[in-house]
Amino acid sequence: MGYLGGTMDMSIKSLLPEIENWLKEDDLTRNFHYTRLLPKHPVKLSLKVKSPLVLAGTDYFRATFLALGSHADFSNLNEFEGKTLGVQTIELSEPLPFNVAVTGERLALNLLQHASSIATWTDKHVQLAKNQGIKILDTRKTTPGLRSLEKYAVRLGGGYNHRFGQTDSWMIKDNHKSSLGGLKASWDFFLGQGAFYNNIIVEIHSLSELKEAIALGCTHVMLDNFDPEAIREAIKLKKSGMTYEVSGGLNLGTMSNYLIEGVDALSMGSITYSAPRVDLSLKFKAL
Repeated sequence: MGYLGGTMDMSIKSLLPEIENWLKEDDLTRNFHYTRLLPKHPVKLSLKVKSPLVLAGTDYFRATFLALGSHADFSNLNEFEGKTLGVQTIELSEPLPFNVAVTGERLALNLLQHASSIATWTDKHVQLAKNQGIKILDTRKTTPGLRSLEKYAVRLGGGYNHRFGQTDSWMIKDNHKSSLGGLKASWDFFLGQGAFYNNIIVEIHSLSELKEAIALGCTHVMLDNFDPEAIREAIKLKKSGMTYEVSGGLNLGTMSNYLIEGVDALSMGSITYSAPRVDLSLKFKAL
Protein backbone atom coordinates (compact mmCIF):
# COMPACT_ATOMS: atom_id res chain seq x y z
CA MET A 1 0.00 0.00 0.00
CA GLY A 2 2.44 2.61 -1.21
CA TYR A 3 5.18 0.45 0.29
CA LEU A 4 7.54 -2.26 -0.89
CA GLY A 5 8.71 -4.70 1.74
CA GLY A 6 7.61 -2.34 4.49
CA THR A 7 9.43 0.63 2.93
CA MET A 8 7.79 3.29 0.81
CA ASP A 9 8.53 2.93 -2.90
CA MET A 10 11.54 5.21 -3.55
CA SER A 11 9.99 6.75 -6.68
CA ILE A 12 6.84 7.69 -4.77
CA LYS A 13 8.80 8.99 -1.78
CA SER A 14 10.85 11.30 -4.01
CA LEU A 15 7.65 13.03 -5.17
CA LEU A 16 6.21 13.78 -1.74
CA PRO A 17 8.00 17.09 -1.02
CA GLU A 18 6.68 18.63 -4.26
CA ILE A 19 3.21 17.16 -3.75
CA GLU A 20 3.02 18.52 -0.22
CA ASN A 21 4.03 21.96 -1.46
CA TRP A 22 1.37 21.92 -4.19
CA LEU A 23 -1.29 20.86 -1.67
CA LYS A 24 -0.58 24.09 0.23
CA GLU A 25 -2.25 26.01 -2.62
CA ASP A 26 -5.60 24.74 -1.33
CA ASP A 27 -4.81 26.34 2.05
CA LEU A 28 -6.42 23.52 4.03
CA THR A 29 -5.24 24.89 7.37
CA ARG A 30 -7.20 28.12 6.89
CA ASN A 31 -10.53 26.44 7.60
CA PHE A 32 -9.75 23.67 10.05
CA HIS A 33 -13.43 23.34 10.97
CA TYR A 34 -14.24 22.30 7.39
CA THR A 35 -11.42 19.76 7.09
CA ARG A 36 -12.15 18.30 10.54
CA LEU A 37 -15.82 17.74 9.72
CA LEU A 38 -15.38 16.18 6.29
CA PRO A 39 -16.93 12.68 6.37
CA LYS A 40 -14.51 9.78 6.44
CA HIS A 41 -16.68 6.99 5.05
CA PRO A 42 -15.00 4.89 2.30
CA VAL A 43 -15.57 5.64 -1.36
CA LYS A 44 -14.57 3.71 -4.47
CA LEU A 45 -12.81 5.77 -7.16
CA SER A 46 -13.23 5.44 -10.91
CA LEU A 47 -10.89 7.18 -13.35
CA LYS A 48 -12.79 8.05 -16.50
CA VAL A 49 -10.73 8.36 -19.67
CA LYS A 50 -12.94 10.54 -21.86
CA SER A 51 -10.61 11.06 -24.84
CA PRO A 52 -7.95 8.85 -26.48
CA LEU A 53 -4.56 9.42 -24.83
CA VAL A 54 -1.21 8.11 -23.69
CA LEU A 55 -1.59 7.85 -19.92
CA ALA A 56 1.27 9.39 -17.95
CA GLY A 57 1.84 10.56 -14.38
CA THR A 58 0.16 7.78 -12.41
CA ASP A 59 2.86 7.91 -9.70
CA TYR A 60 2.10 11.62 -9.21
CA PHE A 61 -1.58 10.74 -8.92
CA ARG A 62 -0.86 8.03 -6.35
CA ALA A 63 1.58 10.20 -4.39
CA THR A 64 -1.05 12.91 -3.94
CA PHE A 65 -3.27 10.68 -1.81
CA LEU A 66 -0.30 9.17 0.04
CA ALA A 67 0.77 12.70 0.99
CA LEU A 68 -2.67 13.15 2.57
CA GLY A 69 -2.13 10.14 4.82
CA SER A 70 -3.79 7.43 2.74
CA HIS A 71 -2.32 3.95 2.55
CA ALA A 72 -4.18 3.13 -0.67
CA ASP A 73 -1.62 2.18 -3.30
CA PHE A 74 -3.70 2.17 -6.51
CA SER A 75 -0.94 -0.03 -7.91
CA ASN A 76 -3.26 -1.27 -10.66
CA LEU A 77 -2.91 2.15 -12.29
CA ASN A 78 0.74 1.43 -13.05
CA GLU A 79 -0.16 -1.21 -15.63
CA PHE A 80 -1.69 1.58 -17.74
CA GLU A 81 1.29 3.95 -17.48
CA GLY A 82 2.66 4.84 -20.92
CA LYS A 83 -0.11 2.92 -22.69
CA THR A 84 -2.35 4.28 -25.44
CA LEU A 85 -5.91 4.16 -24.13
CA GLY A 86 -9.28 4.69 -25.70
CA VAL A 87 -12.39 5.99 -23.94
CA GLN A 88 -12.87 3.76 -20.89
CA THR A 89 -13.27 3.63 -17.11
CA ILE A 90 -10.53 2.35 -14.82
CA GLU A 91 -11.72 1.19 -11.40
CA LEU A 92 -9.06 1.97 -8.80
CA SER A 93 -8.04 -1.00 -6.72
CA GLU A 94 -8.73 0.30 -3.20
CA PRO A 95 -11.23 2.59 -1.50
CA LEU A 96 -10.29 5.89 0.11
CA PRO A 97 -11.84 7.82 2.99
CA PHE A 98 -14.08 10.48 1.44
CA ASN A 99 -12.19 13.33 3.16
CA VAL A 100 -8.92 12.20 1.57
CA ALA A 101 -10.47 11.55 -1.84
CA VAL A 102 -12.20 14.92 -2.12
CA THR A 103 -9.18 16.82 -0.82
CA GLY A 104 -6.68 15.26 -3.23
CA GLU A 105 -8.95 14.87 -6.25
CA ARG A 106 -8.15 18.09 -8.10
CA LEU A 107 -4.37 18.05 -7.65
CA ALA A 108 -4.14 14.36 -8.56
CA LEU A 109 -6.21 14.90 -11.70
CA ASN A 110 -4.38 18.08 -12.69
CA LEU A 111 -1.02 16.30 -12.59
CA LEU A 112 -2.30 13.22 -14.40
CA GLN A 113 -4.03 15.29 -17.08
CA HIS A 114 -1.03 17.55 -17.62
CA ALA A 115 1.41 14.67 -17.99
CA SER A 116 -0.97 12.67 -20.19
CA SER A 117 -1.56 15.67 -22.45
CA ILE A 118 2.18 16.09 -23.06
CA ALA A 119 2.75 12.35 -23.54
CA THR A 120 -0.13 12.16 -26.02
CA TRP A 121 1.06 15.22 -27.97
CA THR A 122 4.66 13.97 -28.01
CA ASP A 123 3.52 10.61 -29.35
CA LYS A 124 1.86 12.28 -32.35
CA HIS A 125 5.20 13.91 -33.27
CA VAL A 126 7.17 10.72 -32.66
CA GLN A 127 4.87 8.70 -34.92
CA LEU A 128 5.37 11.20 -37.74
CA ALA A 129 9.18 11.08 -37.49
CA LYS A 130 9.85 7.44 -36.64
CA ASN A 131 10.11 6.11 -40.21
CA GLN A 132 13.02 8.50 -40.84
CA GLY A 133 14.74 7.46 -37.58
CA ILE A 134 14.70 11.06 -36.36
CA LYS A 135 14.36 11.61 -32.60
CA ILE A 136 11.97 14.16 -31.07
CA LEU A 137 13.56 16.18 -28.24
CA ASP A 138 12.03 18.51 -25.70
CA THR A 139 13.65 21.77 -24.54
CA ARG A 140 13.94 23.76 -21.30
CA LYS A 141 10.74 25.64 -22.26
CA THR A 142 8.89 23.99 -19.41
CA THR A 143 6.52 25.21 -16.72
CA PRO A 144 8.51 26.41 -13.66
CA GLY A 145 8.17 23.79 -10.94
CA LEU A 146 6.92 21.12 -13.35
CA ARG A 147 10.01 20.37 -15.43
CA SER A 148 10.51 16.90 -14.01
CA LEU A 149 6.87 15.94 -14.65
CA GLU A 150 6.86 17.40 -18.15
CA LYS A 151 10.13 15.80 -19.22
CA TYR A 152 8.97 12.47 -17.79
CA ALA A 153 5.81 12.77 -19.86
CA VAL A 154 7.86 13.44 -23.01
CA ARG A 155 9.73 10.18 -22.49
CA LEU A 156 6.51 8.22 -21.99
CA GLY A 157 5.31 9.69 -25.28
CA GLY A 158 8.37 8.24 -27.01
CA GLY A 159 10.41 11.46 -27.08
CA TYR A 160 13.83 12.23 -25.64
CA ASN A 161 15.01 14.77 -23.08
CA HIS A 162 17.39 17.48 -24.30
CA ARG A 163 18.70 18.88 -21.01
CA PHE A 164 17.18 18.97 -17.54
CA GLY A 165 19.29 21.99 -16.62
CA GLN A 166 21.88 24.34 -18.04
CA THR A 167 24.87 22.33 -16.81
CA ASP A 168 23.86 18.86 -18.08
CA SER A 169 25.62 19.79 -21.33
CA TRP A 170 27.17 23.12 -22.22
CA MET A 171 25.22 24.89 -24.93
CA ILE A 172 26.61 27.87 -26.80
CA LYS A 173 23.64 30.06 -27.71
CA ASP A 174 23.46 33.35 -29.61
CA ASN A 175 23.50 35.35 -26.37
CA HIS A 176 26.74 33.65 -25.32
CA LYS A 177 28.34 34.54 -28.63
CA SER A 178 27.22 38.15 -28.56
CA SER A 179 28.30 38.63 -24.92
CA LEU A 180 31.50 36.58 -24.75
CA GLY A 181 33.12 37.70 -27.98
CA GLY A 182 31.97 35.25 -30.63
CA LEU A 183 31.87 31.52 -31.18
CA LYS A 184 35.58 30.83 -30.57
CA ALA A 185 35.63 32.82 -27.32
CA SER A 186 32.45 31.05 -26.14
CA TRP A 187 33.94 27.67 -27.04
CA ASP A 188 37.06 28.46 -25.04
CA PHE A 189 34.95 29.65 -22.10
CA PHE A 190 33.12 26.34 -21.83
CA LEU A 191 36.26 24.29 -22.38
CA GLY A 192 37.70 26.24 -19.47
CA GLN A 193 35.01 24.94 -17.13
CA GLY A 194 37.06 21.74 -16.73
CA ALA A 195 34.00 19.49 -16.84
CA PHE A 196 35.49 16.35 -18.35
CA TYR A 197 32.20 14.68 -19.28
CA ASN A 198 30.17 17.67 -20.47
CA ASN A 199 29.55 17.86 -24.19
CA ILE A 200 29.40 21.25 -25.90
CA ILE A 201 26.41 21.91 -28.15
CA VAL A 202 26.63 24.86 -30.53
CA GLU A 203 23.58 26.73 -31.73
CA ILE A 204 24.24 27.53 -35.40
CA HIS A 205 22.62 30.31 -37.42
CA SER A 206 24.43 30.18 -40.78
CA LEU A 207 26.50 27.89 -42.96
CA SER A 208 29.62 30.00 -42.35
CA GLU A 209 29.13 29.62 -38.59
CA LEU A 210 28.68 25.89 -39.08
CA LYS A 211 32.04 25.70 -40.85
CA GLU A 212 33.66 27.56 -37.94
CA ALA A 213 32.10 25.17 -35.41
CA ILE A 214 33.33 22.14 -37.36
CA ALA A 215 36.84 23.63 -37.48
CA LEU A 216 36.76 24.03 -33.68
CA GLY A 217 35.94 20.34 -33.30
CA CYS A 218 32.27 20.60 -32.42
CA THR A 219 30.46 17.28 -32.79
CA HIS A 220 26.93 18.34 -31.88
CA VAL A 221 25.24 21.28 -33.55
CA MET A 222 21.77 22.74 -33.36
CA LEU A 223 20.72 24.21 -36.70
CA ASP A 224 18.47 27.01 -35.50
CA ASN A 225 15.80 28.40 -37.84
CA PHE A 226 17.39 26.83 -40.93
CA ASP A 227 15.01 26.33 -43.85
CA PRO A 228 14.95 22.86 -45.48
CA GLU A 229 17.27 23.88 -48.33
CA ALA A 230 19.85 25.30 -45.90
CA ILE A 231 19.65 22.07 -43.88
CA ARG A 232 20.46 20.05 -47.00
CA GLU A 233 23.49 22.25 -47.61
CA ALA A 234 24.55 21.81 -43.97
CA ILE A 235 24.30 18.04 -44.29
CA LYS A 236 26.88 18.15 -47.07
CA LEU A 237 29.34 19.53 -44.47
CA LYS A 238 28.53 16.93 -41.81
CA LYS A 239 31.54 14.96 -40.55
CA SER A 240 31.60 11.41 -39.23
CA GLY A 241 30.58 11.32 -35.56
CA MET A 242 28.60 14.56 -35.71
CA THR A 243 24.94 14.88 -34.76
CA TYR A 244 22.60 17.44 -36.26
CA GLU A 245 19.68 18.76 -34.29
CA VAL A 246 17.16 21.06 -35.97
CA SER A 247 15.22 23.62 -33.96
CA GLY A 248 13.25 26.82 -34.31
CA GLY A 249 9.53 27.24 -34.90
CA LEU A 250 8.82 23.56 -35.55
CA ASN A 251 5.35 22.18 -34.94
CA LEU A 252 3.22 19.21 -35.96
CA GLY A 253 2.06 20.98 -39.11
CA THR A 254 5.52 21.97 -40.39
CA MET A 255 7.87 19.28 -39.13
CA SER A 256 7.39 16.96 -42.13
CA ASN A 257 9.42 19.49 -44.17
CA TYR A 258 12.38 18.87 -41.85
CA LEU A 259 12.40 15.06 -41.87
CA ILE A 260 15.53 15.06 -44.00
CA GLU A 261 18.10 12.30 -44.21
CA GLY A 262 21.12 13.33 -42.18
CA VAL A 263 19.09 15.07 -39.48
CA ASP A 264 19.34 13.21 -36.17
CA ALA A 265 16.80 15.05 -34.03
CA LEU A 266 14.17 17.79 -33.95
CA SER A 267 13.94 19.78 -30.70
CA MET A 268 10.53 21.30 -30.08
CA GLY A 269 9.42 23.39 -27.14
CA SER A 270 5.84 23.11 -28.37
CA ILE A 271 5.54 19.48 -27.24
CA THR A 272 5.55 20.71 -23.64
CA TYR A 273 3.99 24.18 -23.83
CA SER A 274 1.35 23.66 -26.54
CA ALA A 275 -0.03 20.19 -25.80
CA PRO A 276 -3.83 20.08 -26.26
CA ARG A 277 -5.67 18.95 -23.13
CA VAL A 278 -6.81 15.36 -22.82
CA ASP A 279 -10.05 14.71 -20.93
CA LEU A 280 -10.01 12.85 -17.60
CA SER A 281 -12.32 12.85 -14.60
CA LEU A 282 -12.52 11.09 -11.24
CA LYS A 283 -15.81 9.79 -9.86
CA PHE A 284 -16.64 8.55 -6.34
CA LYS A 285 -19.11 5.90 -5.22
CA ALA A 286 -19.93 5.57 -1.53
CA LEU A 287 -19.51 2.07 -0.08
